[in-house]
Amino acid sequence: MRFRAVIALAAAALLALPLRAQYRDDQFKRDAFSQNYADTLTADADSSKLFSFKEFFGGLTHKRKASIQNLTIGSAVLVGGYQIYNKDYWKLPVIYGGIGAGVGFGIHFNNKFQATGDTKYKTYSTLCYAGAALSYWGSLMDGVTFYKDDKRRPSPAKATVYSLLLPGLGQIYNGEAWKVPLYWGLIAGGIYFWTDNNVQYQRWKWTHNMATTTEEGVERPPQTGETAKHYRDVYRRYRDYSILFTAVFYLLQVIDANVFAYMTDFEVSDDLTLHMEPSIQPMQYASTPALGMTIGFKF
Repeated sequence: MRFRAVIALAAAALLALPLRAQYRDDQFKRDAFSQNYADTLTADADSSKLFSFKEFFGGLTHKRKASIQNLTIGSAVLVGGYQIYNKDYWKLPVIYGGIGAGVGFGIHFNNKFQATGDTKYKTYSTLCYAGAALSYWGSLMDGVTFYKDDKRRPSPAKATVYSLLLPGLGQIYNGEAWKVPLYWGLIAGGIYFWTDNNVQYQRWKWTHNMATTTEEGVERPPQTGETAKHYRDVYRRYRDYSILFTAVFYLLQVIDANVFAYMTDFEVSDDLTLHMEPSIQPMQYASTPALGMTIGFKF
């Protein structure tokens, strides 16, 4: 009787195998055709890549989400990309008008300076170019400000781009405005020494050129060529160090903004306890147990 029951169960299992295989095949087909792929409207932005053409242009056509790093890099080349993604189309004429007017008038005044030699036209040209650069910078700042990120607050990507565009702004965004005077002081100090050492370098470079020139009738400086060369090389090295330290301070505040934006969700409880008690551990190959101490941390 027991043998017949075993045979009946085995036969039922063999009959169930084709049905289960068919069920799995049908389930696979249903799952395969119900997936949401990257080219759908609800696809999330891929933050694993620094830049993706597919994601950037998919975001501009509003077929998918685009990450801040993709939009920032893409909009740095294709000006106005941020505004298209944010659907702020009315800002495009303002941005392109500001950049175009600045560049156009800058070229015009520079040509007049070349023709007349009047330094006021050189000043006008520089101001126009600065206005074009400000319009370009403003397009990126506007884009990242109005970018909607539903994931977390503060956003590490936003904090990073803020600090790239304006040192210290990422710290303000993270609620750590007390760091701004520190970084501004370091960067301003680096720029000051950069400028001062460059002035001294240019001065001693000119002195060396005058001291070693072979032209007749040139008034030579009191310093020798070797002395001028020594100070020229010294101040050039100091200038290069100043540039390096300025760049390091700038990158440091960018890294600081990114890291502390990630750490805003990191919480440590005030309930930190250390619990110690003696313990007796049985030994597998010994007749007597071992004495020890158990240490427990609670945090």
